[in-house]
Order: sequence, then structure tokens, then C-alpha cells
Amino acid sequence: MSGSDYRSLEVPSGVAGERVDAAMAQMFGLSRTRAADLIARGLVAVDGASVSKSDRVLPGARLEVEIPFEADPLVVVPEVVEGIGIIHDDESLVVIDKPVGVAVHPSPGWSGPTVVGHLAGAGFRIATSGASERQGIVQRLDVGTSGVMVIAKSEYAYSVLKQAFRDRTVDKTYHALVQGHPDPLEGTIDAPIARHPAHDHKFAVLDGGRASVTHYETLEAHRFASLLEVHLETGRTHQIRVHMSALRHPCVGDLTYGADPTLARRVGLTRQWLHAVRLGFEHPETRENVSFESPYPDDLAAALEVVRDAV
Repeated sequence: MSGSDYRSLEVPSGVAGERVDAAMAQMFGLSRTRAADLIARGLVAVDGASVSKSDRVLPGARLEVEIPFEADPLVVVPEVVEGIGIIHDDESLVVIDKPVGVAVHPSPGWSGPTVVGHLAGAGFRIATSGASERQGIVQRLDVGTSGVMVIAKSEYAYSVLKQAFRDRTVDKTYHALVQGHPDPLEGTIDAPIARHPAHDHKFAVLDGGRASVTHYETLEAHRFASLLEVHLETGRTHQIRVHMSALRHPCVGDLTYGADPTLARRVGLTRQWLHAVRLGFEHPETRENVSFESPYPDDLAAALEVVRDAV
């Protein structure tokens, strides 16, 4: 097959009963994410029949895979990214100020800059724990969300920080400019979040979703919008965006979750007004409580001034 690597192997007994994506990972040395992508593109068959990633393989079945010759989207490409600031750096961890438009790690469908690529390009040695494309990563911020985040450099720091995030002992503080005025002005949103049933890249409050808890308080109330301080008890994907949208107070500029496009244009935003302003945790080596902050980037600061000046 031109432009592709065609592979065909018989499923060994030791792999029998595994999901197709897991079997591909073991038999062909692919990542599970890469395997799932090939399955979704119709490039995988078992005994000549198309499959889904959750189908199980039987012993003796023939697993056939067509792998196009293309760059693996999960390979970390070392590349210094303009705009990423180093807030703190020691032997255990590095704390960065992530700008908008930068993903934390490579993923299918994303070809832009990444935090891990920047650290590799800038010569930082980070922990090797975790999947190959996100080694050292103990937390994530959306591509469209800016602010402070920590990356582990030592294996010990990775283990301790990962557990701290699981135990919810990390202080994750965000500021969000949301439409309207939440009622009450401060409160807690305790609502489960799951993938949106109709949109692949969205999430929603749904029964049966993962437990998600967001605490907020109003810092400023203006004519069209309110500036909130938000503390996350859990850390689900898009959690603040989903919870505020569910309250009918989406982040200004967050068109994915129902924000008013007219207001977004008025304040000059092309992304959601959401910024990770502070991150506090117990340092894995010194055991001291440390806290790091990030100021508002120019686009968010300018949008906030427009809202403050509205009469």
C-alpha cells in the first residue's frame, strides 16, 4: 500500500480477550491513543471485518492494521515557544506561566505548540513518569486557558504532586469573567460532568458523570459581567466552563459553552475569559507550603477594562 505500513499478525493467547486498542498497543508497539485513532479512521480489521476500539480479540484471530506514513501526533517535538514564562525552577519541579494557544502535551488533532515540547527545546529535564507524550505532567490547562501550572522534574516529585492533586490538597485558584451576575454572589456548584452526548469536544453536566465541585465568589460586579474567584475541589476537563454555563453565566468569550458572540466582539476576545491566577501546594522535597501566581495576560486585562468602563 503506497504511503502506508501494512501489518498483519495472529492474536497470541496472551493477548486474547483484550480490547482491540489494547491488543494493538501490545502487538504493534503503538500508544492506545494512536491505536484508537487508526480504528476510528477504518484502518484496522479483525479477520477482515471492521471493528471498534472496545471490541475484544479472540485467540488466533488475524489483526490487520494499515499505518499511514505520517508524523505521530503524540511524539514530543522540542520547540521553544515564545510567551511561556518560567515562574520558578528547582531540582524537583518547574512552574510556568502558560499563554493561550499552547497545549500542555501532544494529542491527536493538535499540531500547535506544547508545554512539554517547549521544556524539551529549552533544555529542561523533566520526569519520565507518565505516558510518553505527557511525561512529568501532573495537571493540565486547556489550550484556551492561560496561567500558572507545575511540571515535575524528578520522579519523586511526580509521585508526590500527582497524589496531592488526587487528594485535592492543591490550591487551584482561577479568575473568570462571566456573563451577568451569579445568584447567589458566592456559592458551590456540585454537579457531575461527563462528555457531551452530541459533541465530541464538549462536556456537560449529566447524571452519571464524574463528581465535580466548584467554589466561586464574586470579586467585582459590572453592568454586563462579573469577575469571579474560583477554587476547584476537583479537576475535570472544562470544569469551570461547564459549571458556569450550566448556571447560565458562561465565561465571557466562551462561544463553545454558550457565551454571547456580540459581547465577545465588544471586549475583543477570541477565547474564554479564564485564567489560572494562583497555584499552592506542599513542596515535595522541602515540605514547605509554596504558592505561585500569574498576572492577567494582555487580552484578558483589556477585556476586563472594557467591562469595567461600561455604563
